[in-house]
Amino acid sequence: MAFSFGAKILLSYSESKSSKNLRQAYADFQHGLISFPLNIPGTAYWKCLQGRKKAVEIIKSILEERCATPRKRQEKDFLDLVIEEIKKNGSLMTEAMALDLLFVLVFAAFETTSITLTLAVKNVCEHPKVLEELIKEHEAILRNRKNIESGITWQEYKSMNFTHAVIHETVRLANIVPGIFRKVLKDVDIKGYTIPAGWIVMVCPPAVHMNPKQYDDPFTFNPWRWQGQVLHAGSQKFMGFGGGSRLCAGAEFSKMQMAIFLHHLVTKYRWRVIKGGDIIRIPAVIFPNGFHIQILEKNIQKDATTTESRETV
Repeated sequence: MAFSFGAKILLSYSESKSSKNLRQAYADFQHGLISFPLNIPGTAYWKCLQGRKKAVEIIKSILEERCATPRKRQEKDFLDLVIEEIKKNGSLMTEAMALDLLFVLVFAAFETTSITLTLAVKNVCEHPKVLEELIKEHEAILRNRKNIESGITWQEYKSMNFTHAVIHETVRLANIVPGIFRKVLKDVDIKGYTIPAGWIVMVCPPAVHMNPKQYDDPFTFNPWRWQGQVLHAGSQKFMGFGGGSRLCAGAEFSKMQMAIFLHHLVTKYRWRVIKGGDIIRIPAVIFPNGFHIQILEKNIQKDATTTESRETV
């Protein structure tokens, strides 16, 4: 779902209408992203490089097709904006730069968000009081609407205080990105130790997020710990989206995507866990057996159960 949405917004790519499997190319890239750099056919590192190569080739073909057959579009996607930038006189953006940008943005739009959403649903399943509070918050939003079928407004999104706390707490515990790399621009002295300019430093978010000096009972999922606080995407005690000048550019987009998903999930559906849910880190978070839930559609107008369907989150 997250991949389809991100690829559609950025490239107007549709899996059902394309013969090229962009999702699989990204899957190959993702699985070998943190691996021993042995570039021999069959290794995870080799598959990672091949996945990136294939994904860039597909994106390039979409870019070339769009340039060859320009069309007037009422709603532009991100690719349209990139093409406009490339064609500007004196533009610094080359096709190679555009391809790198598009590749990274598609990856960022789905990989971390999909894992975090799965963790959020798992956490909510394991904490009934959290689910109860989420339902209470989102049903209040529906009651205050003039038209129950209308979409979420910006004001409604900003009012989802407990939902934002659930997302923040999920990101804190998830530690999707186990390390953040930064280059030292000048000598830095820390407690008598000098880090020379030019060195690469790895910041470890879990060391902060799981620190009992920063968080009471840090290994417990507790969204209420964030109540009454201004939730920043990055701070000295919260690095779920990085920090500093290189803070994740898609942080707010990702949080909004998760909030909208949770809104529709708790207002339109009931669900129960079927199987899976085990988590391992390699060091990235993965669900080796998936996380399978059975979804029961709610009838908003009547208190009755209707259609049953099975989905995998």
